Amino acid sequence: MTTQGEPDQTAAGHDGGTTAEPRRHGPGRRRTALWCALAVAAVAVGWVVSRPNPGDLIPGLGSTSGQSKKYQPAPGLASEQPLTEAQSFTAEHYFPGQHTVDQNGVQAHRTAAREGTDCTEILLDREKNPLKDTGCQAYVSVGYTNADQQVVSSVTVLRFADEQSAQKARQALADPAVLAFLTAESAAPAPSPTPSPTATGSPVAAVSGAASAPAGTTPSSPTATTPPPKPAGVARVEPVGHYLTVTVSRYTDQRTTLAPGDQTLDKATRALSYTARTPFLWM
Repeated sequence: MTTQGEPDQTAAGHDGGTTAEPRRHGPGRRRTALWCALAVAAVAVGWVVSRPNPGDLIPGLGSTSGQSKKYQPAPGLASEQPLTEAQSFTAEHYFPGQHTVDQNGVQAHRTAAREGTDCTEILLDREKNPLKDTGCQAYVSVGYTNADQQVVSSVTVLRFADEQSAQKARQALADPAVLAFLTAESAAPAPSPTPSPTATGSPVAAVSGAASAPAGTTPSSPTATTPPPKPAGVARVEPVGHYLTVTVSRYTDQRTTLAPGDQTLDKATRALSYTARTPFLWM
């Protein structure tokens, strides 16, 4: 029985004199909700990153829709196709002019270069062609001068279809002197074919060792039947794969004899021969 105006304790939560506990949400329900939110966020981030241009969807990352075109070579400036072996067979590709040879104590810089697909161009005498029927496809020829200016070298690389052809050419080149000795002077444009009395004294004639006796020679000059002595030189002919390298070194003063025990030319020839073969060792 209650007094009028007093609250009913039973209605307020008392049942039989016992106080009712307040309702509380347990920690398990909140934890489940948190994990669900994290899972949804992870799926959303993964979807954005997997898009081709995620920068267009994520603020601050920047647009990436144009990056696929950014690194494309400009038209006319670069080719997407690599050079073929024949296209890359040039003096500048294998023996760049700015590169200085420094091998086994020999330092030399390039002074001349020429190349072509007609291998007879590098012969002193085209009528006596030891490369005939060898299948020579192209040549690269470069001239070097030692840092001390005392030695000049000529390096010629011949390209063939296969190793058998290169070996055949190696046997045919019993005398490497049949190839023109390339220097800065001999690589210059050919002079007028009109005979000149001073032709025998030109650097080209002296370096190449060509036997010519135009009109006007002095009695002491060699005659047409007596060719001038050739400059003393040291040569190495080395096949490497389907290439053949020919290296010859001489003194700049064109001396015709070497002092006993003089290894200067041999040292220069070995160093430049190795330099010439190296680019083709793994081809």
